[in-house]
Amino acid sequence: MFKGKNVAVTGGSRGIGRAIVAEFASQGADVWFTYRSNDEVARTLTRELAEKYPGQHFTAVRCDAANADDVRAFFDEHLDGLEQLDVLVNNAGITQDGLMAAMTLDQWSSVIDTNLTGVFTMTQQVLMKLMLQRSGAIVNVSSVAGVYGNAGQVNYAAAKSGLIGMTKSLSKEVVSRNIRVNALAPGFIDTDMTSDMTEKAKKDILGKIGMKRMGMAADIANAVTFLASDRAAYITGQTLVVDGGLVL
Repeated sequence: MFKGKNVAVTGGSRGIGRAIVAEFASQGADVWFTYRSNDEVARTLTRELAEKYPGQHFTAVRCDAANADDVRAFFDEHLDGLEQLDVLVNNAGITQDGLMAAMTLDQWSSVIDTNLTGVFTMTQQVLMKLMLQRSGAIVNVSSVAGVYGNAGQVNYAAAKSGLIGMTKSLSKEVVSRNIRVNALAPGFIDTDMTSDMTEKAKKDILGKIGMKRMGMAADIANAVTFLASDRAAYITGQTLVVDGGLVL
């Protein structure tokens, strides 16, 4: 579906991001992805993909989404020179959980800077390129926390809710240029980010999910590639919730 297409994914070395990169690769795409700190994990993924899909291009770039200079360098050095950029997936994100009464300004700012401002910076960098080529798809990975809130995550929920608002507004700005912008809101997904939860917390969550199981990273990757594909050619400004029936 993406044979010969160029795709950029932020936060692509682990968890949901890794699954997204791998799914685009399996569908023929050349993929550039960012990661924040673990060089070995990123290099291993790049090597595995290159061996599995010979002839395709894969590049891992160390880039802190909260650092505007890093983001600009990623675009300038790796994306700007491409003849065409077909897809941008804004997936990079962090958590710094805690009740608001005890949350520090650093906990608030670090999450907002990465999960919301980082998306703004990355998208703004690629936007002119997409507008000039009059095509492209942007998928922003939000969260069900941004749809209905979550105690202990006012910073994360605020950022992910803001991302949904950004998606709706930007889609109106660029729809005339044949650029689609959509958001995806995962529920509880079995990744490193949820592995630290206590067994009681996991049990409580499973009791609220209609399908009685956590989602898999592949569930999100499949939805992301759908929204980025021509199969979703008439969809823009929307938020697709993928949560197994948590929010009904």
